[in-house]
Amino acid sequence: MKSTKLNTVSLAVACALLSNDVIAQEDKSVEIIEVKGIRGSLTSAMDIKRESSGVVEAISAEDIGKFPDTNLAESLQRITGVSIDRTNNEGNQVTVRGFGPSFNLVTLNNRQMPNSSSLLSNGISRSFNFREIAAESVSGVEVHKTGKAHVSSGGLGATININTARPFELDEFVAAWSAKAVMDTSVTVGDEVTPELAGMVSKTFADKTFGVLASFSYAERDSHVDRIGTQGWGRGYPGQDDPDTSAIDTSKNPTLATWRTPTVDFEESNYNRDRINGQLVFQFAPTDTLTATFDYVVSRLDEQGKMNRMSFWFDKVEAGAADENGTIINPSRMDDELNFWAWEYNFETENDSYGANFDWQATDALSFELDVHDSTSHSNPGGLPAERIANLKNPFGDLAPVHISADFSGDIPIAYYDDTGLPGGAYAPENIEADLYQERGYEIKNNIQQIQLSGKWLNMEAGALDAINFGFAHTKYEVDSNNIYSDNFALGNGAMDISELDYGFSPGGIGFEFLPVFSANEFLELVKAQSLYNEPDVKKDGITEETTAAYLSFDFVTDFNNMPINASFGVRYEETDVESYSVQRPVTGFNWITPIQLSKVLADEEVTETLEGAYEHFLPNLDISLNITDDLITRFSYSKTIARSSIGAMFPATSLDLHRAGGPFRASRGNPNLLPFESENIDLSLEYYYQEGSYVSLGHFRKQVDNFIATGQIESELEGPNGPLTDPSINPRGDCPTGTATDPIADCVSQPDDPIIQWEISTPQNLDATRVYGWEFNVQHLFGDTGFGTIVNYTMVNSADEYDVYSLENDFALTGLSDSANWVVFYEQDNYQVRAAYNWRDEFLLSGGLEPTFTEAYSQLDISASYDINEHFSVFLDGINITDESTRRHGRFSNQLIDYETYGPRYNVGFRGKF
Repeated sequence: MKSTKLNTVSLAVACALLSNDVIAQEDKSVEIIEVKGIRGSLTSAMDIKRESSGVVEAISAEDIGKFPDTNLAESLQRITGVSIDRTNNEGNQVTVRGFGPSFNLVTLNNRQMPNSSSLLSNGISRSFNFREIAAESVSGVEVHKTGKAHVSSGGLGATININTARPFELDEFVAAWSAKAVMDTSVTVGDEVTPELAGMVSKTFADKTFGVLASFSYAERDSHVDRIGTQGWGRGYPGQDDPDTSAIDTSKNPTLATWRTPTVDFEESNYNRDRINGQLVFQFAPTDTLTATFDYVVSRLDEQGKMNRMSFWFDKVEAGAADENGTIINPSRMDDELNFWAWEYNFETENDSYGANFDWQATDALSFELDVHDSTSHSNPGGLPAERIANLKNPFGDLAPVHISADFSGDIPIAYYDDTGLPGGAYAPENIEADLYQERGYEIKNNIQQIQLSGKWLNMEAGALDAINFGFAHTKYEVDSNNIYSDNFALGNGAMDISELDYGFSPGGIGFEFLPVFSANEFLELVKAQSLYNEPDVKKDGITEETTAAYLSFDFVTDFNNMPINASFGVRYEETDVESYSVQRPVTGFNWITPIQLSKVLADEEVTETLEGAYEHFLPNLDISLNITDDLITRFSYSKTIARSSIGAMFPATSLDLHRAGGPFRASRGNPNLLPFESENIDLSLEYYYQEGSYVSLGHFRKQVDNFIATGQIESELEGPNGPLTDPSINPRGDCPTGTATDPIADCVSQPDDPIIQWEISTPQNLDATRVYGWEFNVQHLFGDTGFGTIVNYTMVNSADEYDVYSLENDFALTGLSDSANWVVFYEQDNYQVRAAYNWRDEFLLSGGLEPTFTEAYSQLDISASYDINEHFSVFLDGINITDESTRRHGRFSNQLIDYETYGPRYNVGFRGKF
């Protein structure tokens, strides 16, 4: 009979889950394995990488309830080839080997998890938000960089599986807790110190035939962000007659194209966030061969924010010269106004997951596992607007001769204004009036119902065939969204009385003398009290995807010239049916109510559009590892993987995104027939494990991506219920512009004989193919018994298609592509642990299309230290972004600033306990 070998991967995972706790074994002769602290965590993660089929990276908890970073995303960035983006100085989403969040599948205990967001700026995507899970509830994370037949599809860059503990994996009784004080140095409004609490208790009964585990965490955070920036750059809007192009380098810009921005902004924001996580797990083993697990996972995220912005708005640039690239660096406009903005953010996300798992060892050779779950993510329940926006301004035109200009010649723009022609000045109360309000946001309900049945047959006889794996899965992915929007752009010229609005100004900076201070909520209450509020229009969209999958794979173990070979070959077949819908009141025309604003005129009745699509895929994979020596391993992997498009790109309706008097007119339209991205992947690696806990690896990867989704653009008319949409502002009638959105003047409303609007319509399409290739280098070294250790890794990523900033026809480039590096040093001896982690990511394309956004290179230094008082209690200190790094984003060229944000360092001080 063929001897059964110990599954080292399973043992390493168990060690990561158990940490200091003893692995219970019925056979008392089995050696007790203890994993402790940073060294133990790194050794467990290394063993997972060493013994895995394919290319797998891992992070293991240092101890029960003690993940190595305060945020899961911030831990993942330490892995070779993984980089992150940040929201409000906090890890948010991950990029793997240059493929951004939408190209990576995140699973929780091997279950596909839903996602939702309330902000229009986030869109409707599949990207998992790591801010919503507390790190204390996680026992380990595995990053599968190569495709596997048994792994759910959707991870083009990687599939990231988050593991949480179960009672049968722990000792008979385990209890752990932590309490920390979070000190955010950026806070100006709110509490500078906020609490985070976490606890877990696990108990098994009747010789581990029944077990229960409960965990809970609560985190509160106040924070502050300072920003200077713009609302993007373009060639069409805002317009400019006869710009000075004499300085343009025609060898780079032969068409003398020029770019300008509509705004230059200075703002400060204050946020408050509450996060609750909980998990309840029951396990029952009625026989020695059957284990049933039932679990419930819950998270609640509640975020509130207030922002005030000072803004110079160039509806049209009257004068300005271009630099050598074509950027208008000194735009100016006469007889304009200053704008004083207020924002209110208020939204929440509720995540609930119910699951059941049955593990049955049918015979010594045959085992089965059945897993089912029903998981929902619901953002903004109740359908209230997530954002409320209000604007005050100076009276426009000859009544308010405020001259505005800006200087974009340096890294940070400087704004100028001249209000000497306005008696009392631009900030005098008598020279400030209402302008507009907006309410907007999503309510999204995303539900995933999934059933997965898997089996494994072990060959108990001699032969190269070691195991056969097989399975079936069905996943129903359903999204329903409400796009909530209300506005009134005609509150000026005395239409609204702001005498009761509490507003003032605080000191500004960099050309902005003052910053406005007032509440958008209070502004909206006055709007409603004066009957100037327009009931929200709700646009409804949804999609249902049903995927049926089956897989089969074979594992082989043999020798070649006395060198052990492990090989796995598998194939996964998937069939997906898609049905999407949109429900909205169609636009019949436009109402010209201000010099620049065309308000939509909507039909009385809603119209429903539905479209269907379908596709199927065969996804093969081959993994081969060769143990050249006991410590030297080489690997080859081939796989085919897919990633599905973002949800928002598949809705059938047309959205009118920009419609100003005289133009520009821009619209977007979804495409339910989008095919998934397809990638053929090849990985080669060489790994040398030269001592316990230490190794060096070098890897090369290549990805050929087809069906790449890019934005196609056409110019076309758009039909309303009464014919083509027309522009009433081209040939003015009567006293137009005048009236309001709810009380239109007939002369100011679109007529059939008005000029027909030519729209720039953007539609996602499967247009391109690209190739991504790169190298990964990693060293992990433990300096014997000294207690010192280090990790150094570097990833180089390149693509055949990169954004050409001098091309005017860019419609395709890979976002998120950048080199990255990490350097971690630590000391661990007796009761002390100290660690410093440096992370660097090079500049990358954040968003493409006709006008790009680049995120500039960013580096961050984090530190942590802890001291074990005794075997039950420890104290710790964490420092995040201790060098106070800032984030900067720009357009085609570095002086086309979009965002410059500063956050400040953050520190955690706390206690941990374990029993």
